[in-house]
Amino acid sequence: MFRRSSRKERPPTRPELARAWEQVAAGDVPGALRELRSFTAQPEPVGDDLGELARVVARAAAACGFDDLATAGTALAEDSRRPRALYDFGYACVERGVSYLAVPALREALRQVPDARGIRAELVSALEDEHRHSEAVQLLAEREDVLEDWPERYLLACNALMAGDLDRAAGAFRRLAPPPDPWPGAHGRLGRMLERAELARTASPLDRRDLRGWHFALTGGLLGTLSPYGFAAGMTGRYAYLQDSYDLCLQGLHRMRLLLDATGSRPRAVALLPDRGSRVLGLAAAELLGLPSEPFAPDRADTLVVAHDLTGTDPDAAARLRERAPGQVLFEHASCWTGPPAVTADITTLLHQTAVAPWGVRTRFTAEGEAERLPADDRSEAELAAEILRADPTPDPGDGETSADPEAALAAFAAAVRDRWLLGPRDPARSPGPVPSSRFR
Repeated sequence: MFRRSSRKERPPTRPELARAWEQVAAGDVPGALRELRSFTAQPEPVGDDLGELARVVARAAAACGFDDLATAGTALAEDSRRPRALYDFGYACVERGVSYLAVPALREALRQVPDARGIRAELVSALEDEHRHSEAVQLLAEREDVLEDWPERYLLACNALMAGDLDRAAGAFRRLAPPPDPWPGAHGRLGRMLERAELARTASPLDRRDLRGWHFALTGGLLGTLSPYGFAAGMTGRYAYLQDSYDLCLQGLHRMRLLLDATGSRPRAVALLPDRGSRVLGLAAAELLGLPSEPFAPDRADTLVVAHDLTGTDPDAAARLRERAPGQVLFEHASCWTGPPAVTADITTLLHQTAVAPWGVRTRFTAEGEAERLPADDRSEAELAAEILRADPTPDPGDGETSADPEAALAAFAAAVRDRWLLGPRDPARSPGPVPSSRFR
């Protein structure tokens, strides 16, 4: 239920803000937030524009019942140049998951109080949330000589790595003092990422187009395929919207088998996760590999755990996959890169923003260009697994703008990095890293 003020207020004069204002009034807060994101893009608002932005945000926050953000927005609207109001607004935006709204306010607060460590830390946090790692590095590097190790120099190292500057990241990491509580886990995670990155660049360019190399460096997982569509137009190997297919499922299983061979992995059984999609794909994997299938048990060694999409897996089962049993390999077919699962798979077929399973409700376009909805495929899990095994695993040629991705190159990369594979916990992917891809919010 949206709450509206009884007081008639004047809409903002800036077009994006005026549209956002009216969308909030109409009950469309998501639409308003899209307008606000556009407004906060470069050049960032300053001065009176910040006050107008805060006024709209306060209205949207009140409509959603976010009283802390509504209060902070109202205070900033009344005085858009006061550092405390700027900081409180930025802090509330970060806490409410709209960090892009926090950045201009926190940047203005830091401009006014350049030595304020708390403001700088909150701005770094907001930039990290938005995956603007190069900007976070620049912000921290301005005070590099006086950074405290924890968390400031650690954040410099981490953001430098996520921005693709491996040498700066490694240098900052080497300067860190032993981590105090609660930082040992973060220190270990960053150390593993740096070790994998150093190894990956012996077998891969590790540049801003090397999705497979950076996927391994940052997550420890092996990426089986690159999207053959839109590589040069902004996707760089990731999918945006995907209607998955039985052919692509079988291609993923073939590449998974190739990676198991290249790394010398020899699972004795396929473990079936409880969700329908994972059971379908798991049964197909067991048949393809000639292995028995069994229910998933987190402490069972030498098993291949198969998931179609871990975001659809039972949360308790997913949580139990963070720590791996000896010889256990986790395979995920379709992994969401904009809303990553709680654990990162050891092998992943593809990265998507939105995907529809081959057996899910699908959309088809008629010869006349009309969209029609196809019902879900309600055949049994065994029948769907058999459908996968009858499919054609030949890679889709795509739009012709993606570089060749031969199996031999994939196997060579996996063999080169296998000594750092399957080590440490399966941490979630916290950032897409240095390889950019277009996304649809």
